[in-house]
Amino acid sequence: QVQLVESGGGLVQPGGSLRLSCAASRFTFSNYVMSWYRQAPGKERELVATFTRTGNTNYADSVKGRFTISRDNAKNSMYLQINSLKPEDTAVYYCRADHRVQSGIVYWGQGTQVTVSS
Repeated sequence: QVQLVESGGGLVQPGGSLRLSCAASRFTFSNYVMSWYRQAPGKERELVATFTRTGNTNYADSVKGRFTISRDNAKNSMYLQINSLKPEDTAVYYCRADHRVQSGIVYWGQGTQVTVSS
């Protein structure tokens, strides 16, 4: 069974940093377009950062310059470096995998909580 497992969340003060990880198992990681989403309390899940099908990266305007998405296909892992954290970044962060060819094949992780508070 395909698994995506996020880790690295936690409680951090404003201005702090975190590095989130998404470990994938039981599928060919390089066959998937990988993304990070987040969902704050009472809000809809939103796209934070993604790799395009050509390997470029896109970011939500609210995180540009502060968040960096990366991946290591050899380790079946994806990362999200989060710097200059703000209270409004508080959310559950999820990784998502979309099959590059077969639309509709989508996997989600269980999420990792990021809380930004002093």
